[in-house]
Amino acid sequence: MEYFLEVFADIHWGAVLQIIIIDILLGGDNAVVIAMACRNLDPHMRGKGILYGAGGAILLRVILVAFAVSIMKVPFLKFCGGILLLWIGIKLLIPHDEEEKEIHASKRLWGAVKTIIVADLVMSIDNVIAIAGAAEQAPGHHQMWLVIFGLLVSIPFILGGSQIILKVIDRFPIIVYAGGALLGWIAGTLMVDDPGISPHFPNLPNLHVEGGIAGAVFVVVVGFIIARLKNSKKTSG
Repeated sequence: MEYFLEVFADIHWGAVLQIIIIDILLGGDNAVVIAMACRNLDPHMRGKGILYGAGGAILLRVILVAFAVSIMKVPFLKFCGGILLLWIGIKLLIPHDEEEKEIHASKRLWGAVKTIIVADLVMSIDNVIAIAGAAEQAPGHHQMWLVIFGLLVSIPFILGGSQIILKVIDRFPIIVYAGGALLGWIAGTLMVDDPGISPHFPNLPNLHVEGGIAGAVFVVVVGFIIARLKNSKKTSG
């Protein structure tokens, strides 16, 4: 009991508060991805998809924080991650065929969970730096526990946000394109911020913004075209 009291007294509560705030602010992106990935699931499977996807994403983020500094220095890692996120954004914009309802429910569920985890893995490359930076204010032996605590506290906000976004998407499907644009923006900024890319464009001070806009436009345009082609093929068939 005395040990836990000592640990409690030694906790850097300022760092805890910062981590929680960062998680809540950054959780908006996660909520959008989770909602978009689960929107094609049967209503009774959505809860599981959201819970499993968020749980896997949070676990991966904890692991990423431990290697955050090293990961950020690897050339072209963020660029490759951005390309992967572009593909995920486009994929989430493409509607499912009616025939896909025949697919076993568990396969669709785990497919959505896999999409959530992969997307969050890519999106978290930058986010974990902020979390790790906040944790550095605390004693070294408490840093990882603070990160885990902060991430656990953020789970209800991510889950609640996903549920709200899902309801909005059900009512206004066009909002899916806003989610796709968000993923494209994140992908574009990741790619141009890569340490193997950004040094080649020293004369472009707004490269971050331009990359984000390009990524958002790319995902929306390509996703829209593929969706239209798929719908046209379905109608003609």
